Amino acid sequence: MATATLRFYAELNDFLAPERRQRDWLVGFEPPVPARQLIETCSVPHTEVELILRDGQSVGLEEPVTHGDRLAVYPMFEAFDVAPLMRLRQAPLREPRFIADAHLGKLARRLRMLGLDTLWYNDLGDAVLASIAKTEHRILLTSDRALLMHRAVTHGCHVPPGSTADQLAALVRRLQLCRSIQPFTRCTVCNGLLTTLTRQEAALSVPPRVSSRHWEFWRCLGCGRIYWKGSHWESMRQRIESICADAFSDARALQESAARSGVGPP
Repeated sequence: MATATLRFYAELNDFLAPERRQRDWLVGFEPPVPARQLIETCSVPHTEVELILRDGQSVGLEEPVTHGDRLAVYPMFEAFDVAPLMRLRQAPLREPRFIADAHLGKLARRLRMLGLDTLWYNDLGDAVLASIAKTEHRILLTSDRALLMHRAVTHGCHVPPGSTADQLAALVRRLQLCRSIQPFTRCTVCNGLLTTLTRQEAALSVPPRVSSRHWEFWRCLGCGRIYWKGSHWESMRQRIESICADAFSDARALQESAARSGVGPP
């Protein structure tokens, strides 16, 4: 049997047994074995890996591992520039879109609240989820390590157990999503885009007490649901600003400018 030395860095250690964290250790295997397979035998999904160094040289996921090799395995970098090295994926997803598994419905709604295109179904199997993620170039979100090890999945994120708020904040930080969010532009129920309604149009569909107290309304182009800036909207706005402090800076600047000019609701 051949052996290789592996070491995982940073948050990849969270997938390992305590005695294997932050240290080199030998893994036995029967060659030929690609780096991806060897890494996943250690319970680390390949979607969590951004860079593999074999004896100091960058290699891809399907690179064969031979006896005596040393693999240093790194997660996504946030500060360290790995541009001179070879990343494992052909290209990052510049416009992040997601598909969440059946157990992450609340997280999917929060991502939609941020304006991020997020699919969610509660009745699809793993193979179908992986296929949609691949064909539609979506990041697969799941707490199931085995699903992330599906060979069809190229972009995915493991979502650890915890509160929905903590899961969302961690995902935004990891993928640096603050630059991509467009709050309150998608329906939290069906993922459809929202379009502006006039107060008069909204009055035909909302209770009179709502149309008399609010000025701004939106309708989902998908399911027709109508939204307005009620107390729930304000609560969600505060949640978003707690994650991305500048999420509403442009809109706030426009409102302040309008106030100085004496412009207000009709």
